[in-house]
Amino acid sequence: MQRKYLGFSAIEIMVVMAILVILAMIAIPSSLARIVKTQVAGTIPWADVATEPIEQSWKVNKTMPPDNAAVGLPSPEKIVSNFVTSLTVKDGAIHMTLGNKVHPKIKDKVLTIRPAVVEDSQVVPIAWVCGNASPPPPMVVKGENMTTVPDEYLPQSCR
Repeated sequence: MQRKYLGFSAIEIMVVMAILVILAMIAIPSSLARIVKTQVAGTIPWADVATEPIEQSWKVNKTMPPDNAAVGLPSPEKIVSNFVTSLTVKDGAIHMTLGNKVHPKIKDKVLTIRPAVVEDSQVVPIAWVCGNASPPPPMVVKGENMTTVPDEYLPQSCR
């Protein structure tokens, strides 16, 4: 009498496991990059606390505010969120230091949002330029770009 074996052999199971490991090694890094990009993109709306006072300063005085106090904001380390440890206004530019619950790859990195203006026309609204992006012509960007977030983690609008 011959006995039939039902099921898989150890070699067959090992081949399947090897395939699954290879697929996981491909999928995990790409999903981590997506998570980090989402966290960076989630910080951009946080700059809205400073954009309105900066826009008012430009319309009224045709100058960019030098610091947080000039736009009526508290000290930088008091403006925090899940992804931002500080928000600093410097010469009109908004610098957000990433931290708290962000991925370690972008912890303590800076994302800058800068105002772009048409210098001879205060009527034209300010366009906000994120990270390493260029302003629309004929606008001129005010403030220094201090972005240290690697380009691979910046949203498309910030490159």
